[in-house]
Amino acid sequence: MQTNVTSRDGNTVIVLQGRFDFNTHREFRDAVERALQEAAPDIRVDLAGVEYLDSSALGMLLMLRDKAKGAGKTVALANPRGAVRQVIDIANFGKLFPLA
Repeated sequence: MQTNVTSRDGNTVIVLQGRFDFNTHREFRDAVERALQEAAPDIRVDLAGVEYLDSSALGMLLMLRDKAKGAGKTVALANPRGAVRQVIDIANFGKLFPLA
């Protein structure tokens, strides 16, 4: 998976590309640390380029939410598509994260 942390529309955006699973936990953790250091109060995780995610990816998103809350930031999920959207919906993540 490729990660990129950028600023867009007053938000810190973590852009993910590829498969989001246990094998990518280091890359995601590094992106989370970079995002938490940014001044913006909101973090958006752009899932448009993610073709697959598993339960460990869901756990990593929950970890991000907890760390962000501790830093006084909010997290939203953006652009989930296809099978990724299905997993987000089945896991009821729409109740845990705003979906953009």
